[in-house]
Amino acid sequence: MTAYEPEGATGRPGDADQRGTSGADAGYDAVVLAGGAARRLGGEDKPGVRVGGRTLLDRVLAACADATRTVVVARPRPTARPVEWAREDPSGGGPLAALDAGLRHTGAPYVLVLSADLPFLEEKTVRRLLDTLRAGTPHEIPGTSRPARDGHATRIEGPGACLDDPGSRADGPGTRLDGVLLTDPDGRDQPLVAVYRADALRRELGVLAAAHGSLSGLPLRRLVAALDLTRITDPVASFDCDTWDDIAAARARIREHGHVLDEWISAVKDELGIDLDVDTGVLLDLARDAAHGVARPAAPLTTFLVGYAAARAGGGPEAVAEASRKAAALALRWADEGTPDARPDNGSPAAPPTPATEPDAG
Repeated sequence: MTAYEPEGATGRPGDADQRGTSGADAGYDAVVLAGGAARRLGGEDKPGVRVGGRTLLDRVLAACADATRTVVVARPRPTARPVEWAREDPSGGGPLAALDAGLRHTGAPYVLVLSADLPFLEEKTVRRLLDTLRAGTPHEIPGTSRPARDGHATRIEGPGACLDDPGSRADGPGTRLDGVLLTDPDGRDQPLVAVYRADALRRELGVLAAAHGSLSGLPLRRLVAALDLTRITDPVASFDCDTWDDIAAARARIREHGHVLDEWISAVKDELGIDLDVDTGVLLDLARDAAHGVARPAAPLTTFLVGYAAARAGGGPEAVAEASRKAAALALRWADEGTPDARPDNGSPAAPPTPATEPDAG
């Protein structure tokens, strides 16, 4: 793996590589906070701790792989995906200073803010956060909660639950949702597993910096309290690793039967630099057919050849599926030939062998 820095990346908002920055399908940037002293891990480099063969940082980067730009606030180190690097000034200034440093490299209207210790965060959770924020203006989202300014959450229930005036919120006419964050199973906010409007972040960070002279050392709750947020719950995605017991629990979970195969495939793809979503069920069926119909060693060799053929055909899920289909059909034909009632290719019963004729005795 390599410490990546995209060519020509200046880190300034409005660079030419920004995609889709308006409308309901506007893109998003990601800011990952990967600094901190990790005192509860004995000073270990927490983002570099491996869970399931991948560093915690790489697992988080995989969840936001479709971000327009990904900024990691930390010292540079090898990563499986391209990122930009930023540092707060002064170093060790805390999460608000780090967020401000990362935000200066972004230009999209939405910013996904993550810590680097989330082993089970997945792209589907990121998409849910983004979709909730987009749909949250101007309507309230059923099944979420938002706090009043006194900090007490108000639950929004039912498919028709929205404000009487679709263009206003409880805080005043014309205001809009500033962000969506996860809560853990105990209902605690996780502001480093959240998506925010970039303009709201810049506005409130500016207010805090002006009021205190600096963002260094300020707690993250100062920012959260100033924003109009909606909460959603995801007990698995919000799990973070603060202690070695947390690391052990994460490592144990991914080895459970229901998770181990997907975890292994994800780790292999990261290690090999492959960004390809394929139907693993098709490949497993092919391996089974080759092992049972031909010989056990045929399974790994056949799947290797399928991958090679798919690459020669241009790659992509369709190429893998087509190569798998052909190989699976061959394996079944091969197996059929070994059955006692095997038929020739035309489908008619095999003719009995013609007995040898004796020369005429006469």
